[in-house]
Amino acid sequence: MLDKLKKSFYFLKYLQFLVYFGLAAPAYGAVQNTAIKANLGFAPPTLATILTFMVRAFFIIAGLAALLYLLLGALAWVTSGGNKENVDKARDKITAAVLGLIIIVAVLAIIVTFEQIIFRQIICLGISCNLVIPALL
Repeated sequence: MLDKLKKSFYFLKYLQFLVYFGLAAPAYGAVQNTAIKANLGFAPPTLATILTFMVRAFFIIAGLAALLYLLLGALAWVTSGGNKENVDKARDKITAAVLGLIIIVAVLAIIVTFEQIIFRQIICLGISCNLVIPALL
């Protein structure tokens, strides 16, 4: 269990390194962005677009992982053979998966409420509208 936590921690640190140095390109401004667009034929994605994609992908992956965990718990329950200990473990898996899905839906509802109703899309966090990164200049 501790090894899995260490591996996931190292993976997150590696992902953080990629975000800091790989995706955070220097701000060249609009002039070079149009020059790149002319050479490539399309505009490369901005940092805000990439971060919006990452936020949405995180919630999609979290939801799919919770559904997979729910299915694994159901499969463990079916294959438990009536053993009390295995049924309890399967019930715990199903409970954790359902709780995870409820938390994901609640967080999404709160974020969408903040974005749409409270901030009126002036401040966007990347769920219902694109992430807004304020300009420094």
